[in-house]
Order: sequence, then structure tokens, then C-alpha cells
Amino acid sequence: MKLEPITRAHRPKRKEVLMTENEATALIKDGDVVIVGGFGTVNHPMPIIRALIRRKVKNLTVIGAATAGLEIDLLIGAGCVKKVIAPYIGAELYAPIGHCFRRAAEAGDIEIYETTEYLLYSQLDAAARGLGFLPWRGGVGTAIPKLNPDYIPFNDPIYGEPYLAVPALHADWAIIHVGQADSYGNGQHGGVRFGDRLLSRAAERVMLTAERIVPNSEIRKNPWATSIAYADVVVEAPYGSHPYASHGFYVEDEEAIRNYVTASIAFRKNDMATWNAYIEQWVTGMHAHADYLAKLPGDRLAKLQNALHA
Repeated sequence: MKLEPITRAHRPKRKEVLMTENEATALIKDGDVVIVGGFGTVNHPMPIIRALIRRKVKNLTVIGAATAGLEIDLLIGAGCVKKVIAPYIGAELYAPIGHCFRRAAEAGDIEIYETTEYLLYSQLDAAARGLGFLPWRGGVGTAIPKLNPDYIPFNDPIYGEPYLAVPALHADWAIIHVGQADSYGNGQHGGVRFGDRLLSRAAERVMLTAERIVPNSEIRKNPWATSIAYADVVVEAPYGSHPYASHGFYVEDEEAIRNYVTASIAFRKNDMATWNAYIEQWVTGMHAHADYLAKLPGDRLAKLQNALHA
């Protein structure tokens, strides 16, 4: 087969990938392996999280960041998760450990993959590089290989030093929140990217939620700021990380986070009436992200935005 040279006159057309959150989450199936981006109380793709719960997606394997937040805790409480791969799930001063995560782990309702921050990121790095594994010193001499037999001790063939063989960790989808993106899937974070670039590279497909959609010409003004290129799906979602912060746009909503933590404590104590009331009010009792925003007073959102610039 003869390949014609790509010229300006015969350049392949770029594909626009804008979708609603409901169209996007329809692509995620029961049993998929899903990476959720963000860190702590910052930059989480909440419209997708809520839409997955409304769709009653089941048996997900969820991979979190080094400090995964309460968005994964919410998925667990809603019954969407079979297995968790994350070294931590919580919100530090708001919730040292996620209450839904704690109850499900203690009850054996979810499978816990024992790992550490750097072991996890080494696994993702191996997947991103197309390797079967990477060597890593962290965990050598500890009980981690006994707790997780995926990590295999070995001696390197050159110097004989001990390492762990850390297997590649692949995902079907990475769901990442960015500050802005164009309609072709090029996203730019509004601040710290944490591990989001690596998380996206370890997945077969990437889904972005973006605070705003901008023309490609705006992205091209500063290509170095493009942290994730050519995502498969882009969802426009202003205040899309609420109740968590979005770097460059607004700070976290402490009141809303504490309301969630109160509901999750009820879940841990088996007070399902309180938990279900929260889910109905803030997740299942609406059709889309716009409905969620409509429930929040405009002045409250403005305060979050203004606090960032104060």
C-alpha cells in the first residue's frame, strides 16, 4: 500500500470530541478499570463521578492518585467499586480516611490493593512506557511483597542489588479535570498537575472535564502549558471540581465537603437513611451537572472564586 505524504492540502481532519457528561459516562462499562485524577481536595472530575453513580455502573476497579480524594469514597458508598488501587483515600483535615472506604474495606465489600505512592506511580510509569515492569528500591526489606505478591523481589543482574519488580498497571479510562481544553482534546491545567499527566498516559483512553472550552488558537498560544493532549473525550464543566478546588479558578467549598463527610460518617455507622438522603439531594436527584450547579447559590460560588484571587 502506498502512503500519500501529509501536506497542508491533504492533512487529516482533526476530530472534535466534545460530549455531555452523560454521553461520556455511557462509554464506561461495568467492570472497567478507571483512573481518577486530582489530588486531595483539588481538581477532581466530579460531573463524571456523579454521572457514573446515576448510571449505576458496577464492579469498577478504581485507581487513585498518590493522595486520592473523597470522590472515590463517594463511588464506593454508591456501590460502584469492586477494587481500589490507591495508597490513600481521604481528605486530610476534613476526613483523615474516607468513611465509606473504611467501612467497605473492613467489611470486605471491596478488594484493597496494597501499595505505596511511588510503587503505584512506578506501575503507571511502566504502563506509560509500554514496559511489562520497572525495578524499584522502595519496599525492599518490608512486608509489602508479602501483602501484595504482585511486587516480586529480585537482584539486579549487573550489581546484584535487591529491587522489587513492579508490574505495569493499565487502565481502560483516565478521567482528569483541567482548567481549559479545546474541542479536539488538548487540555491545560490551571495550576499544579500533580500526577495527572502520568495517570493519563497509563490509560488506553482519556476523558477530560474542563472549566472552560477555548479555541484551539488559545491552546496554541502556550503549547508548553498543554498537560494532556488529544484526549478521547472532553466535557465542558464550569465548577466541575466542586465541592473541591480547581487550580486557577476557585478554592474548595469547606461547607459542602463537611456536609459530605457527615453523610459518609452516617454510611460508616450504617445510617443509610441519612446517606441515601445525601445521595438523592446531590447525585441521583438530578440529570446533569447544570442541575447540580443550580442547587448552589450563585453568591456561594462567587465567594469560592473570589477567595482564590484575594
